[in-house]
Amino acid sequence: MTALDDTPVGQRRGTVAELEAVRADMRKGPSDKATRTQHAKGKLTARERLRLLFDEGRFTEVEGLRRHRAAGFGLEDKRPYTDGVVTAWGRVFGRVVFAYAHDFRIFGGSLGEAHAEKIHKIMDMAATAGAPIVGLCDGAGARIQEGVTALAGYGGIFQRNVRNSGVIPQISVMMGPCAGGAAYSPALTDFVFMVRGTSQMFITGPDVVQAVTGERISHDGLGGADTHTTLSGVAHFAHDDEESCLADVRYLLSLLPANNREQPPSEPGADRPDRLTPALRDLVPSDEKHAYDMRGVIEEVVDAGDFFEVHEAWAPNVVCALARLDGQVVGIVANQPAALAGVLDIRGSEKAARFVQMCDSFNIPLVTLVDVPGFLPGVGQEHGGIIRHGAKLLYAYCNATVPRVQLILRKAYGGAYIVMDSRSIGSDVSLAWPGNEIAVMGAEGAANVVFRREIADADDPDSARRQHIKEYREQLMHPYYAAERGLVDDVIDPAETRARLIDALAVLRTKYVAQPSRKHGNQPQ
Repeated sequence: MTALDDTPVGQRRGTVAELEAVRADMRKGPSDKATRTQHAKGKLTARERLRLLFDEGRFTEVEGLRRHRAAGFGLEDKRPYTDGVVTAWGRVFGRVVFAYAHDFRIFGGSLGEAHAEKIHKIMDMAATAGAPIVGLCDGAGARIQEGVTALAGYGGIFQRNVRNSGVIPQISVMMGPCAGGAAYSPALTDFVFMVRGTSQMFITGPDVVQAVTGERISHDGLGGADTHTTLSGVAHFAHDDEESCLADVRYLLSLLPANNREQPPSEPGADRPDRLTPALRDLVPSDEKHAYDMRGVIEEVVDAGDFFEVHEAWAPNVVCALARLDGQVVGIVANQPAALAGVLDIRGSEKAARFVQMCDSFNIPLVTLVDVPGFLPGVGQEHGGIIRHGAKLLYAYCNATVPRVQLILRKAYGGAYIVMDSRSIGSDVSLAWPGNEIAVMGAEGAANVVFRREIADADDPDSARRQHIKEYREQLMHPYYAAERGLVDDVIDPAETRARLIDALAVLRTKYVAQPSRKHGNQPQ
C-alpha cells in the first residue's frame, strides 16, 4: 500500500488541489449556452446579481457544494453543485447582509429538498446574526420530480418569513417567474422589488386562468411589475433593469436597521438642522380646493431634499417615504392633495397602515403630514369594507411605540383627522400651520346641517347660507381653536417646519412605552 507522503499531491483524495478543482467546477456552474440564454433574456446569473448587491462584489458562499439526493425521474444523473440556489453573506455599505439567489440555469431555479434546506439555513443564519435577508427570486416553483418534499420546503420558508417578521428586514427581489405557492414568501416579506419585462408573480398562470374563466391575458398583464405596483399593491418598486433594481435595494438597506433591537443608521452632516424652509409659505395654496404636490413639501423639509418613496404607483393619494432629518431616518406618511384631493380610501389606508407598522417594527420615528378632507364616500368603498380597512391604519398608529410627530398643513376633517395620527390616538407632538382647519367636516357641509332650518326659512337662502358658513368657520374652524383646547401643541411658521420637526424628534429619541402583557393584538384584516 502506497504511503500518503509518496503519493503525488495532485492525485491524493481530499487534497487542496482536488478542493480547488471542485470549487472551480462549482463556480463555473451550468454550460456557457445556459448562461448566454439567461443573458439573452436580459437577466443576470445568480452570482452576477450577488456581486451587484454586495460591497465590491465580494461575498462568502454557504453550502456551495450542496447537491440533491433525489433518485428517479431523470435526476439521478443530474446532480449539479448548488442545486439551483446560491446562498451567501456579505456586506452592504459595510454592514452584514445575508442573501439567496435562485439560479434559473439549474432546473429552472425550481425548489427541491436540498435547495430549500439551503434557503432555510441562510434565513436561520440571518436571524441568529440579527441581519437583513435578501431573496433574489428567479425560480419555476416546486421541483415536480421531488414531489411533496419540495412543497414541505416552501412551508419551511414561510414559517421563517413569519418568525422573522418584525425582527430582521426581509426583502424580496423578483427577477424572474414566481408562480403558485412560491409567491406567498415575497408577500410575507417587508419589501418587494420587481423588474419590468422579466419578472412575474401569480398564483395561477394565464393558461389556467383562461381554462377556468375564459379570460385571456399575458404573463405580464396578469402578474408583471407594473400590474403589481399599480393595481394589486403586492410589489413596492418596479425597475427597468436589474442593475438599477439592485442599486435601490442597497439604498433601502442603508435606511434600515440590521434588526429590531438596533436604531437605523444615522448620517448627520448632510444638511443644517436649523435650515429654514420659507418656500413652504407659498408652496401650499391657502384655498383648500386647490391641489398641490405633497412631494414638494417633503423635499423642502428632509435632508438635502432626498427621500425614498415606497409604493409610489399604488394608492397615490397617500405618500409613504423614508428620509432623513438631521441624519436620522424617519418614516413619512402624508396625504397627497394632487391625487383624489388627498382623501383616505381603502387602498390608501392599507398602504399607510403597512408602512406605519413596518416603521414601528424597526424603530423608525414617524412624521405624519396632514391635509385630508375625509374618507372617500361611495357605495363601492362602503361595500369594499372602508370601515375595516380604515381601522387598519387606526390600529397601526395606536399600536406604534416609536416617536410620532403630526403636522397639519391645511385641513383635517372628520374621522380622517383622527386616523392621521392625531393627539387623541397617541401622537407625541402635534403642530399646525397658520390657516389650518380642524373640524368634523368642511364649513359648507357643516353649515348646511347645523343651520338647515334657518337657511330654508330665510328670505334669501343663498345669502343666509354664506353667512352661516362664515360664522361656523370663524367660531369652530379658526387656526387656534384646536390649540386652545390642547389638541395641537403649537401653531408654527411654515418656514420653521424642518427645524421644529428635528427638535421634536431629538427630544423623543429616548421614548419608551410599556406594552400590555399579551401574545399579540387581533388587528383588523
